[in-house]
Amino acid sequence: MTALDALTLTSSSTVLPPAQWVAQSIELRHLRYFVALADAGSFTHAAQQIFIAQPTLSQQIRRLEEIVGTPLLQRRREGLRLTAAGHVLLDASRHVLALVDHEVSRTRQAAGLGRQRLRMAIPPHLPESMAVAAAARLRAAAVAAEVDVVWLETTLDAEFSLIGTRRADAGLGWLTAGPETLPAPLDAMVLGEFEPEVWVPSTHDAAGRGVISLEELASMDVIHGPRRADPGTYDAWTRVLQAVDPRFGFTDPPFRSSLPMTLAFAAAGNRSAAVLTGPSAAVGGPARLDRSRPEDVCGMAQVDLQQHPLTASAALVWSGELPRPLQQMLFDAAESLGQAAAPGPNTRLTAAARLDT
Repeated sequence: MTALDALTLTSSSTVLPPAQWVAQSIELRHLRYFVALADAGSFTHAAQQIFIAQPTLSQQIRRLEEIVGTPLLQRRREGLRLTAAGHVLLDASRHVLALVDHEVSRTRQAAGLGRQRLRMAIPPHLPESMAVAAAARLRAAAVAAEVDVVWLETTLDAEFSLIGTRRADAGLGWLTAGPETLPAPLDAMVLGEFEPEVWVPSTHDAAGRGVISLEELASMDVIHGPRRADPGTYDAWTRVLQAVDPRFGFTDPPFRSSLPMTLAFAAAGNRSAAVLTGPSAAVGGPARLDRSRPEDVCGMAQVDLQQHPLTASAALVWSGELPRPLQQMLFDAAESLGQAAAPGPNTRLTAAARLDT
């Protein structure tokens, strides 16, 4: 058993054998400070975020390294970098802190002093109709289950690492592979399959046909992104297009929040340019979950992408380490969302039976 496996909290008056002293000397504040520092990347930013003086934070981190018996951080010109031991402790710290928070919440709930809490992440660039429906159903489910929801508007990567590292409990985002590819302890339920809108100049041959091939699209300048908005779909769709043309690369949009302005930018270019939105239309269905059609398309025409090679699955993802009632609440909300968003055989998760056992 490692020192982290043996980590428990006791009073300072407890007499312990020397072999157990290290684990018993670690306090929750050491772990919270260390996690804050790892997330912030600098002592200055971390101290500001947790409202303590920078010298105090530095002193506590040095104390933590003394207790563990090895350096946890490498201080470099470009910033802080975790050592191998630091990565192990960071993962363990997140696990311990999440467990303590949930159990304290359960304790307060049992005593009639408070309710369980769920940290829910929703990316800022999801189609509005999907985000609104998800927030409404989750809020209703949380009220019925007497759970407080903390909403986090933040980007989620393809691995949903924000949840895997216990900085959030659940999130709504895009899967570009099956739910079974998610790392443990994550569970997911797929709500439906979606694809982007594709816009090309109205003078392009594809505009007359109403459909464009992947090869034609790869030969154009394609405005899409930026990557930080949704790295999962960005990388997956880049790989699909690079399979056709290894030199292919997306061009970042000049106006992320305005499709009409991006269309105008594409139409005014010297070269033939296409505009690719994020996932917004249900595959195999006419319903558009994204914004309404722009009134001024600036000489651009919307076309279908032949054979639907660019897709992503909308999914509700949560940590399998959550208390079972919270997992059941999420599962029930996801099932309801999936049936409403895109009814069909692809909306169910094979892990459904696990929650029913």
